[in-house]
Amino acid sequence: MSQHSEPHAGHDGHAGHEGHGGHGGHGEGGAHAHGHHHDSTHLDWNELAPLLERQAEIASPAYADAAAWLGTLAPAQGVRRILDVGSGPGVVTGVLAEAFPAAEAVAVDGTPELLARALARAEARGLGARVSTLHAELPEDIAGLGQADLIWAGNSVHHIGDQRAALVEFAGLLNPGGLMVLVEGGLPTRHLPSHIGIGRPGLEARLDAVNAEWFGEMRAELPGAKDEPDDWRALLADAGLTPAGTRTFLTDVPAPVSPAVRELALAHFGRLREGCGTRLDADDRATLDRLLDPADELSLHHRTDLFHLTARTVHTARKG
Repeated sequence: MSQHSEPHAGHDGHAGHEGHGGHGGHGEGGAHAHGHHHDSTHLDWNELAPLLERQAEIASPAYADAAAWLGTLAPAQGVRRILDVGSGPGVVTGVLAEAFPAAEAVAVDGTPELLARALARAEARGLGARVSTLHAELPEDIAGLGQADLIWAGNSVHHIGDQRAALVEFAGLLNPGGLMVLVEGGLPTRHLPSHIGIGRPGLEARLDAVNAEWFGEMRAELPGAKDEPDDWRALLADAGLTPAGTRTFLTDVPAPVSPAVRELALAHFGRLREGCGTRLDADDRATLDRLLDPADELSLHHRTDLFHLTARTVHTARKG
């Protein structure tokens, strides 16, 4: 399992659902961002890797703010082992390693190619000595992840059928005083104003509705899927942990955007057009086609009103 963020990718750097609220990049982490809107709900994390990585990099300041906040809940020198569950290409793994300088940070993912990216990324940032990887399929391999002082699951738990049971298992891995951190929920990413001069206003709100439908189908198809409300604080408490606070972190990249942010938007809308086709009406499909046509002066390639705005919610709980 990976994390995303685009159509629900779970990786926070990862993918996650962008806004379900993506794997964050697999992480982050992150969609849903995870551009995962295929008519099938299967996500090819390796194919999504560049998108997840760019998404998590753009959100890195927000993740760094979140990690700094975690340092007030779990003293940095006391955190010796971190699990980044659904790490994807390891953007958030590196952020956590920098925030907790005494810790080994372990990128945990089910996609070997993403773990290779995580290692290369850590080496390039001088973190190679403290970042390692662990190939694991969740939830089957949770018990083998080993003890930890901090477990970060960025937009990854929603890719496990029985979320309640998984959180109980994760709680069992925490050392006394350890911190469980879930990135789940927040707000869908916005890239454009409501009225863009093409088609009906409100395109992104309609795309959100399609993504929510896709997400429900994805959840229902997971092995052992349980229909569980997204009351993360209650689920953490039911796992025997003590809720330690919830905060939401904003990523705000106003217009005009950099080429990298524009490229991310193009990839995001391109995946939506590819995967959502039959779920959208003809007018919205035509709007997406124009947004993706480099010859159209109102396309994403040329627009001056393009931005990147999202919020990710971080839930924490401590083991007594």
